[in-house]
Amino acid sequence: MKLFKKIFHIVLLLCCIACNLPALADYRLNMSPGVTPISHEVYHLHMVAFWICVFIGVVVFSVMFYALIMHRKSRHPVPAQFNQHLSLEIAWTVVPLLILIAVAIPATMVLLRMDDTRNADIVIKVTGYQWKWRYEYLNQGISFFSNLSTPMNERLNLQPKGHNYLLEVDKPLVVPVGEKIRFLVTSNDVIHSWWVPDFGIKRDGIPGFIHEAWAEIDRPGTYRGQCAELCGAGHGFMPIVVVALPKPAFNEWVHTMTQGKVNAANMLPNKRWTKSELLQKGRQVYGAHCAACHQASGRGLPPIYPALQNSKIVLGPVSDSIKMLLTGVPGTAMQSFADQLSDEEIAAVATYMRNSFGNNASDIAQPNQVGAMRNLLKIPENN
Repeated sequence: MKLFKKIFHIVLLLCCIACNLPALADYRLNMSPGVTPISHEVYHLHMVAFWICVFIGVVVFSVMFYALIMHRKSRHPVPAQFNQHLSLEIAWTVVPLLILIAVAIPATMVLLRMDDTRNADIVIKVTGYQWKWRYEYLNQGISFFSNLSTPMNERLNLQPKGHNYLLEVDKPLVVPVGEKIRFLVTSNDVIHSWWVPDFGIKRDGIPGFIHEAWAEIDRPGTYRGQCAELCGAGHGFMPIVVVALPKPAFNEWVHTMTQGKVNAANMLPNKRWTKSELLQKGRQVYGAHCAACHQASGRGLPPIYPALQNSKIVLGPVSDSIKMLLTGVPGTAMQSFADQLSDEEIAAVATYMRNSFGNNASDIAQPNQVGAMRNLLKIPENN
């Protein structure tokens, strides 16, 4: 009876501790069933394996506690003398083998279905960059970068954090509901990992390789994920946001994106930007693409990420600033933004860097200057 009292007191103490823990509104102990056929099957397999483990645990601990209680020294001071039991040894060898086979067969079938990307309705190429994602709709001719949009003040603890802190982007991936979507995942620099838990998808993006995955979303909604591979200082700033729309709404979005691209191509090359317009747009571009390395203050993290204040390159000829953004700096962490930013965005961020952080250049960069530099360096314009 003393042993039972001790066990009861321990359980009671643990319950009291648990009741005094702070409540977590979004606290989960289990996987999410998800919103795709694969995620449903993975969840089902997980639950089957879980209950098998629970059953084994109950049996093993029941036998153990029975032996501890019923065969303790006070009841049986003289232990039994035996050293083998052939039937029992065969049973605890064969039974786990049968359980493994029973679990392995459906798991293998799910793995085969995971890799079956045939007959896809839409193909989307996902490319990881430090630290953002690029999405290319290969059949629709749509391409854009998706950047973290959490305000810098939240990241610096200067204001309260929002509900989706570090899980919000400026341009989400938009997909249709009820259609098979094939994802081609790769990387432009280091190893990234595209992970959306509700889709049952986690694919590594490796430079020079293409990894495939697919999803067929069964209901509209907004689904969030993150880069799941440690990829550098900005690893925590690579969220994934997928907006699933009904087919008519998705078609309307595709029309809006393609028409907007045509209108921009017709209008922007002829526009001459003012300094205030360039500074306003440059601030947005800098926050999305540059602040992770050079900091919001422009002070950088020397020596890897140099400060922009009083920088010789930043304050040199405007052509040098444009060239640096287009080609990067070989041998350093400064990457090329030629295929990430448009001529307007490069002109804007160059102007912003030359007139911020205590810098005060007397000139500005115009998109036509960026276009001329692209032609000189034979670099194609960003799509």
